[in-house]
Amino acid sequence: MPGNILVTGGASGLGAAAAAEILAAGGTPLILDRKAPQEKVPYRKADLADTGATAEAVDELAAEAGRLDAVFTAAGIDACGALADVPAEDWEHVVKVNLIGTAATVRAALPHLTETRGKVVTCASTLGVKAVGDATAYCASKFGVVGFTRALAAETAGRIGVTLLIPGGMRTGFFDDRPEQYKPAPTAKLNDPRDVARAVVFALRQPPGCEMREMVVCCSEETSWP
Repeated sequence: MPGNILVTGGASGLGAAAAAEILAAGGTPLILDRKAPQEKVPYRKADLADTGATAEAVDELAAEAGRLDAVFTAAGIDACGALADVPAEDWEHVVKVNLIGTAATVRAALPHLTETRGKVVTCASTLGVKAVGDATAYCASKFGVVGFTRALAAETAGRIGVTLLIPGGMRTGFFDDRPEQYKPAPTAKLNDPRDVARAVVFALRQPPGCEMREMVVCCSEETSWP
């Protein structure tokens, strides 16, 4: 490790930070995103809500690289607001991208990872273990990622490594398009995504048979943890 690491959402935010850390560690990030990354690395355009396109993109990236050593599912979106106020299409899109897209990516990668005895790191959230109001779509999707990852670890034990990442809020563009009332306050304590990305690479560097099963990485003053 690191080797060839597929990163969803690798063009921005935590995904881009992870891609940079993978490059710094001598690996090759394979980026799956709706927009192209700034770095000249293998890339396929795909919307994780389209599971067929996602699976095709995973296979293409793995074939281009020659092998797949790990997957980091960093992509994620949100739709803030009360359940009655968020349009059903927007609410369901969050679940499709965050949960179903994660599962589709891992499902497509499994044959490749089984060959290399590779690793999966999924990205949940502190709001995947602590629920708050006006975040039903996000909480539902991230609670789902927690359950999916724990079940995946049990199902694939001894064949691939599985790590659940539970990050707190980070200084990324994730909050930029939110209504003002749902943006972090100027004084909010947020993590640098590069620090979280380094934790991901640390998990990927564990030898076969030794796994970081779950990691909570957040600012020491994170309000959504514990």
